[in-house]
Amino acid sequence: MKPAKVKAGNRFIGDGEPVYIIAEIGINHNGSVELAKKLIDGAVFAGCDAVKFQKRTPELCVPRDQWDIERDTPWGRITYLEYRHKVEFGYDEYKEIDNYCRQKGIDWFASPWDEAALDFLEQFDPVLYKIASASLTDDDLLKKMKDSSRPIMLSTGMSSLEEVEQAVKLLGEENLMIAQSTSTYPCKLDQLNLKVISSYKEKFPKVPVGYSGHEVGLAPTLAAVALGAAFVERHITLDRAMWGTDQAASVEIGGMFRLVKDIRDIEKALGDGMKKVYDSEFGNIKKLRRAKKEVPV
Repeated sequence: MKPAKVKAGNRFIGDGEPVYIIAEIGINHNGSVELAKKLIDGAVFAGCDAVKFQKRTPELCVPRDQWDIERDTPWGRITYLEYRHKVEFGYDEYKEIDNYCRQKGIDWFASPWDEAALDFLEQFDPVLYKIASASLTDDDLLKKMKDSSRPIMLSTGMSSLEEVEQAVKLLGEENLMIAQSTSTYPCKLDQLNLKVISSYKEKFPKVPVGYSGHEVGLAPTLAAVALGAAFVERHITLDRAMWGTDQAASVEIGGMFRLVKDIRDIEKALGDGMKKVYDSEFGNIKKLRRAKKEVPV
């Protein structure tokens, strides 16, 4: 069978390839390009392969009955629609981010939440697109994303298996990746359901399967790698106590560094699955193993 593998930019993601590690910046930049750059620097320092952003057209993504609801923000008490505009980057900001990531040698991409956002992101030639869990049932967006001919990472939080199957049917398995995810921030351990990774690998053998985590801590993400995740995604932050809805479910720079190091160690430790005797064992064979008794003929 053909390996489950997708090419994103200059990298392959999938069977036989190193785990593709994504630092999800999302909206943890709080509308600041300088903060976004610090998060990019942190991801580079940690050894991540990519950073990911989110792009929305607020008038299309925010339900009309929530536009005028006021909330306390770093910009004072403003409406929810005003807040959504505050945390959205425009062309100039994304151009700066695009140039910065190229300078730093790290991939970047985003999850467009609406068709206008997808058109906007096309200007920057991203290595792939992510379909956010909330968008999994948005057939029009999925079709438009498929038409872009870019690799697609499908996140499957808040979705039934039937909804996932429908999305895969619409997108096709070519150029597709699927991520197990639970859309709770932060997520309780008993709701992560990491074994779905194995279920997806069995059900979609031609598709690279990964994990997008929102838990507190690193162990579940490492377990996802041990279960065969071809890519992992975790939110990154400078400080989990910062203002923002995703900060508490994020990993600080030091934690991201440890996560990447441990993933690379796990990759080495997993090996190739072929049982063998290593050269380093021969001395102990002579020293510790009892010789077989010769049987008289």
